[in-house]
Amino acid sequence: MFPLFLNVQDRLCVVIGGGPVGQRKTAALLESGARVRMVCLENRPPHLDSPRLEWITERYAAGHLHGAALVFAAASGEVNQRIVRDARSQGVWVNAADDPANGDFYVPATVRRGQFTAAIGTGGAAPGLAQAVRLLLESQFDEAFGTWVALLSELRPLVLAAIPDAPQRRALLERLCQWDWLERLRREEQSAVRAAMMAEIAALARRSADPV
Repeated sequence: MFPLFLNVQDRLCVVIGGGPVGQRKTAALLESGARVRMVCLENRPPHLDSPRLEWITERYAAGHLHGAALVFAAASGEVNQRIVRDARSQGVWVNAADDPANGDFYVPATVRRGQFTAAIGTGGAAPGLAQAVRLLLESQFDEAFGTWVALLSELRPLVLAAIPDAPQRRALLERLCQWDWLERLRREEQSAVRAAMMAEIAALARRSADPV
């Protein structure tokens, strides 16, 4: 297995099967910015109301895969086998929910905190273990962690613009990634922590500008 993150922003992903598994995959794809075409016999539930979701209530046909970047087979076993064959004939990667080894990729258990994503996989050997690890990580990577990542994303361009010396920039970015900032976010207001980070940037920028 080769682990990677795929950018599915505004790309069409097709999900076949509107049961709980298909709905979970659809929700995760929408959260990742994808456009989703759901093909199933179930009615569209109220909570899946995104304008990026095309809900088609009819039996699966190979034409439903047209234009897809990824395909998720979450229907019955017989239908899933057809979907895998059709996707491969069209050169599209496919995941089979009931038989992942028969598809082209596995869907890992994930922990999302804003822009931070941790993915856990066992190559299909022990999905239950992957879920157990996900629950463990969820308790460790809390909402404050997502806030920290968002702050680092916001401040990184400011560091690049303010500090001309590359080694100094790298050292400062490493300091801003130290765990004590996360502990501060858990104790203090976000605005106060952001101000402290900005002060670190400003102080180094002043020192860099001072003549030797």
